[in-house]
Amino acid sequence: MTFIEVASIDDIPVRGARCVKTAFGRIAIFRTASDEIFAMEDRCPHKGGPLSQGIVHGSSVTCPLHNWVISLETGKAQGADEGAVATIPVKREGNRILIALASLQRPAA
Repeated sequence: MTFIEVASIDDIPVRGARCVKTAFGRIAIFRTASDEIFAMEDRCPHKGGPLSQGIVHGSSVTCPLHNWVISLETGKAQGADEGAVATIPVKREGNRILIALASLQRPAA
């Protein structure tokens, strides 16, 4: 798996996100309160809302448009909502954040 550097941990606010534009579309990179890093498509499975503008809580993000809660770990909608977005393998090397776009992980149906 080939990883590419996309950001520094300092570029992403705690409990926030930043986006990178790629050939696969906009990718949101999230940072949790415990400094875990996750990456996924920047679109809610409901109406395509920008997940990067949502509220990060625990290992989930709430879409700013209709309050859908999406797991940062799996990309799947939580609770009674259905749908999912692709997640991207991510790793941290010191302060550097790297993602593996060629390994975009589509959620199981």
